[in-house]
Amino acid sequence: MTSSRFRVPLPRASHPRAAIGALAAVGVAAAGLVAGVATERALVRRLKADPTDRYAGEDFGAQRFDEALRVEMPDGTDIHVETVEPARAVRGNPTIVLVHGFCLDQGTFHFQRKLLAAQGEHRIVAYDQPGHGRSGQLETGEYDLTALGRTLRAVIDRTAPEGPLVLVGHSMGGMTIMAFAELFPELFGDRVVGTVLLATSGGLLAETKLVAPALLGRVGAPVLHMMSNAARYGGPVIDRARRSTSNVAWLLTRRYGFGTGHPSPALVSYVEEMNSRTSADTVTRYLRTLATHSRFPALAALASAPVLVLVGENDMITPVAHSEEIVRRLPHAEFVKIPNSGHVVMLEHADEVNAALTRFLEEL
Repeated sequence: MTSSRFRVPLPRASHPRAAIGALAAVGVAAAGLVAGVATERALVRRLKADPTDRYAGEDFGAQRFDEALRVEMPDGTDIHVETVEPARAVRGNPTIVLVHGFCLDQGTFHFQRKLLAAQGEHRIVAYDQPGHGRSGQLETGEYDLTALGRTLRAVIDRTAPEGPLVLVGHSMGGMTIMAFAELFPELFGDRVVGTVLLATSGGLLAETKLVAPALLGRVGAPVLHMMSNAARYGGPVIDRARRSTSNVAWLLTRRYGFGTGHPSPALVSYVEEMNSRTSADTVTRYLRTLATHSRFPALAALASAPVLVLVGENDMITPVAHSEEIVRRLPHAEFVKIPNSGHVVMLEHADEVNAALTRFLEEL
């Protein structure tokens, strides 16, 4: 998995014999490249064939919804939103708003949405962040977390203008909730009666790998170089380079998105597919706002209502220390650490996360 897989340098040769030697060297390098690609392909094929994969038959694209709608933002971005009505309305039960993370989409909450819909006691609102999933891309400029906070407000105003709310945010989704709290602190304790923060951070992002996700940033120097020179190469060129390393991306998603042990190959594929659907243009235009995210003061607004903070103990994207810092500033928060889990904890350990979420909602 080195940069040689993208370019094999040809040594200069001023003599025919030297030229033959140079061509031989290229042949050896090319043979090594082919062998490396074949090894990666064989490894991925073997891992995907795991007969014990409990999610091998899971249909990740089959979530039911009662209404799909578009919310247009002032900047022209269309936001894809889905709502699920409760099977039996329970007076006073909050609407649950699901806010996903970077390079993912609302499918991140597949198992939580499945559980809540089966329980049938809460209304569910899920949406794709700008530039992700089925939402539109920003026409010009960079993405901004403050704007994401306003997007969350627009989704709420359109789909749940009245009644109590519980906000559930994973990774960048948690940061979006913090930006929302920074803008609208008066809504917490009044309308927002509970907040769930999954694998996220209030700051300290220089210490994380979030701004250079493993699935993109660890596929070799050429892709890194193109990512840092996106304007010169253009998103389509970078996307083609990413597709050419699909097996590498799958292995790195497994390594950096999940915890120790043997994660479900179907889950790894599901997350890698969400990653790959996020264009390089979207990725590069989010990097600055993620790198400069620091909203610890905004957490004060969350103190007026119950908070659940949950993280995988082996999270390599937003490590446990980030959740611990949030809890230090919100000492009333319930803190749950899931052993042997990585960044996509709500997929990898859905049962444990669903149990914690159910308990949290019952205690509101």
